[in-house]
Amino acid sequence: MNDRTVLISGAGVAGPALAFWLRRHGFAVTVVERAPGLRPGGQAVDVRGTAREVVDRMGLAARIRAETVREKGMAYVDERGATRARLPVHAFDGEGIVADIEIERGDLARLLYEATRDEVEYVFDDSIETLDQSGDGVRLTFARSAPRTVDLVIGADGSHSHTRALAFGPESAYVRPLGAYLAYFSTPYRDETGWFLLHNAPGGRVVGTRPTRDGRTAAFFSFRSGELDVDRRDRAAQQRLLTERFADVGWRAADLLAAAPDAGDFYFDRYGQVRMDSWSTGRVALLGDAAWCPSPLTGQGTSLALVGAYLLAGELGAARGDHAVAYRRYEELLRPHVTRGQELPGGGIGGFLPESRAAIRMRDASMRAMTSRPLRGLATRLFFSKADGLDLPEYAAAR
Repeated sequence: MNDRTVLISGAGVAGPALAFWLRRHGFAVTVVERAPGLRPGGQAVDVRGTAREVVDRMGLAARIRAETVREKGMAYVDERGATRARLPVHAFDGEGIVADIEIERGDLARLLYEATRDEVEYVFDDSIETLDQSGDGVRLTFARSAPRTVDLVIGADGSHSHTRALAFGPESAYVRPLGAYLAYFSTPYRDETGWFLLHNAPGGRVVGTRPTRDGRTAAFFSFRSGELDVDRRDRAAQQRLLTERFADVGWRAADLLAAAPDAGDFYFDRYGQVRMDSWSTGRVALLGDAAWCPSPLTGQGTSLALVGAYLLAGELGAARGDHAVAYRRYEELLRPHVTRGQELPGGGIGGFLPESRAAIRMRDASMRAMTSRPLRGLATRLFFSKADGLDLPEYAAAR
C-alpha cells in the first residue's frame, strides 16, 4: 500500500498546516476551499502550549510573533466603562484567557498559505460534491472542477464540515450545542485601550471589544439561548436578531451594532462542540474543528488543529502511506490531548454569561481574586493549560 495523493478540504488553519507537513513527508497535496480566496480578519486566536513547539518546528514562530495582536489582557467593565476586574496577559505566564501569542485568524491562515503555496495545489471557490470510496482510492466530484480520484481525503473544513457530512453523516449526530450564540466582526473605530473589554448584562448577554493588529476595534457579542431558527448564511437576519437581543444593553452595544452591516468579516454561530467516536472512516479522516471542535470558549481550537496536523502528517509518513495504521496512531496519540482541550473553563457557559446582576458581581469578584498569589494555582488548574502535556514525536521527514 502506497497512498501518496491527498486532497484536503478547507484552507483555514488546519488544512494548510497539514499540507505543510504532508509535503515534508513527500505527499502530493491539493487543498480545496469553498471561499473565493483566503478569508481576512476574524477573531484573534491563541497559539498555546504544545502548538508553540509545532510552529517553531515549522520555522514560523518569529513570523507569527511579528504579526500578533498587541493585547494587554482581558477586563470586565460596567455600563459606564469602569473596570470591574482585569486579567493582564502576563498573569499566567502568557497562557491565560488572553495568551501572549494572539494572532488574527486570517493572518495565521495567510502565513500558512504563504509557507505552502509553492508546493501545494490550491483550488479556491470550489467544494466537494460527492465522495465515493468503493474503489482503490476516493472518487470525488466538485461543484466546479472536473472529477478526480485521490488516495486520501482529509476534512479540515470546520465545525459545519461538509466533508464530515458526506463521509460520516449529518451534523446533528456529532455537534452538541452549548446553549449560546456568538457574533464577531470588525469596525472602523480606533482602539484606545489595548485591552479585550467585556460588558455583561443580565439575561446571559455580553458585548465586547478587542484590538486588532492595525489598531482598530473588533466587536464581540454573545448571548445564552436555546436552538434558534436562523439561517447560518443570512447575515441580515442575524444582525436583526442581535439588535433585538441587545436593544436594552448599555456601554457600547448600540454603536458597535451600527457597524455590523458594513463589516465584510461578520461571523455568527452557536457555541458547540464536536464529539465523535472515530475521526476516520476508510480513506477519509477529519482534522481540527471538523473532528473535535472544542468551542471558542476553551481557546484551544487553533492550537489543537496545529498539533493535530503535525501528528496526522507524521503518522502518514511513518506508516509509509498505510492510512489505516496512520489514522489509528493519529487518534491514539491525540485523543487524550483533545479530551483535555474540550474541557470548558470553570463555570462553563454560565460563568461566561451569568444570568443575573448578582451572578455577574460574583463572577467579577472571582476574576479579581484569580490573580492573587494564593488562588493563582487553583485558577490555572480550573481555567488554563487544559491541553498541555503532549510530548511531540520526532518524525523523519522524507526530505
